[in-house]
Amino acid sequence: MLEWMLLPFKRYAEFSGRSRRKEYWSFVLLTVIVYAVFGGLMVAGGFSLAAMSDPSLAAQGPGPVFYIGAGLLGIYALAAFIPNLAVIVRRLHDRDMSGWWLLGYFVAAMIPFVNIIAGIAMLVLMCLPGTVGPNKYGPDPKDPSSAEVFA
Repeated sequence: MLEWMLLPFKRYAEFSGRSRRKEYWSFVLLTVIVYAVFGGLMVAGGFSLAAMSDPSLAAQGPGPVFYIGAGLLGIYALAAFIPNLAVIVRRLHDRDMSGWWLLGYFVAAMIPFVNIIAGIAMLVLMCLPGTVGPNKYGPDPKDPSSAEVFA
């Protein structure tokens, strides 16, 4: 499972080819775990939503553990940005769709109320199985005879 989680980092900026659902959702799981751990560090370091609304609590300020967690979270977010885009584009390719649909999703996500529909549509697309057999974006990544899955 860890190999599938790290595969988008190995294929860092590879926008061609196809990715299985397992690769995409394993990467999503890794991202959720990393955000939870670093978010927990931030909370342990003194981050509080109550301090944002109460000026007397805000005077204390967060501790150094908060800044360590926030810094590590920022570094991971920057490091995972390109692999995240790439794995989504490859996942769309597995559905035999152009990667430019991702740009359409970003545009639709900026429009109020349409962003809800666009988010649900993208979630459904990421959950649907890929096309069986080769398509115009490459061979089927679920084909056991293909050695290109972990290449």
